[in-house]
Amino acid sequence: MSAPSNNVERLILELNHAGRNAIAYLDEDRNSDRPFTLHTYRPYGYTPDRPVVIVQHGVLRNGDEYRDFWIPAADKHKLLIVAPTFSNEIWPGVESYNNGRVFTPGGNVRPVDGWTYVLPQRVFADLREAEITTTDKAYLFGHSAGGQFVHRLMSSQSHEPYQAVTAGNPGWYTLPTFDHPYPEGLDGVGLTEDHLARLLAYPLTVLAGDQDIATSDPNLPSEPAAMRQGPHRYARAHHYFEAGRREAERRGLPFNWRLVSVPGIGHDGKAMSAVCASLWFDGGMPDDATMAALAGKTVA
Repeated sequence: MSAPSNNVERLILELNHAGRNAIAYLDEDRNSDRPFTLHTYRPYGYTPDRPVVIVQHGVLRNGDEYRDFWIPAADKHKLLIVAPTFSNEIWPGVESYNNGRVFTPGGNVRPVDGWTYVLPQRVFADLREAEITTTDKAYLFGHSAGGQFVHRLMSSQSHEPYQAVTAGNPGWYTLPTFDHPYPEGLDGVGLTEDHLARLLAYPLTVLAGDQDIATSDPNLPSEPAAMRQGPHRYARAHHYFEAGRREAERRGLPFNWRLVSVPGIGHDGKAMSAVCASLWFDGGMPDDATMAALAGKTVA
């Protein structure tokens, strides 16, 4: 029997007690020079049979804040929160994070299992090896740039590690078609018809704040491919969902996505995290009073 990896040893050491933590993680297989950080929260009362939620941060690379957004749900439901955090210094720009580091600096395509999107799966496997969790599958949520990360992960990687997946308010999408090159579509990077069929069949939730309608946000992707999907994030969510529905219909494939419009919420990672947690662990949307509070309103 082989000895545990350094990652597993660190996870055993650092996650054996309640509270927040920041744990160095190194993918020694393909990214030995590119460490990242796991911002974690283990609530009091957590046991290894409780759910694990992997949270992907936005453009600010603020995994610590996204972890904290999930603490109320973690305390209520005894969830382990793990937010893989990719610094801009080591994982620079949209190509390394949002777009998955698919291409080498010379423009060659990396193997699909070498894209950034494989890393949450490896983190979860190490959590299982460390016996921090005994669950078979993790929950996966990403907001904004993290929503881009998550839906592209589902377009390219194994779905086996994931119990449920939600992409909240992505700035734009990789469309489920081979009619466009990556990242606008799936063509030219080694993805196959099987990848597309699995993506369309997975019960992916696209979570869209109905007030995420700014058109002048400096972080809103504005390249021509993104603008073709709509003027703002809310429109682009509907464009993506309809593209998936049409592609499944055209190919005679199962289509199991869900588009959830979130009333009164704009581009707000904290609010969208709370809504996602409620959908997963409370069985539906938050009540009216909670939704009003998340939107910064008062209920008479």
